[in-house]
Amino acid sequence: MLKKLVLLIIRGYQKTFSFDHGVMGKLLPNTRFCKFTPTCSEYGYGAIDKHGVFKGGWLFLKRFVRCNPWTEPGTYDPVP
Repeated sequence: MLKKLVLLIIRGYQKTFSFDHGVMGKLLPNTRFCKFTPTCSEYGYGAIDKHGVFKGGWLFLKRFVRCNPWTEPGTYDPVP
């Protein structure tokens, strides 16, 4: 139940506020904000779907913290 709610929140974010997936990206075309492939929200969705809310959430948090200006754009970092 909690897992489904968190996944729904991530999808809602992707469709609305995400510059890579949602309405904001359509307002600013040809702009990619996420340095990683898959994007952080895709990674979070996949990690939580595969590992559950707590372990997947921890993996997502560790990934999110690694995102910084010095990360090479397009860095491939799949869900373990």
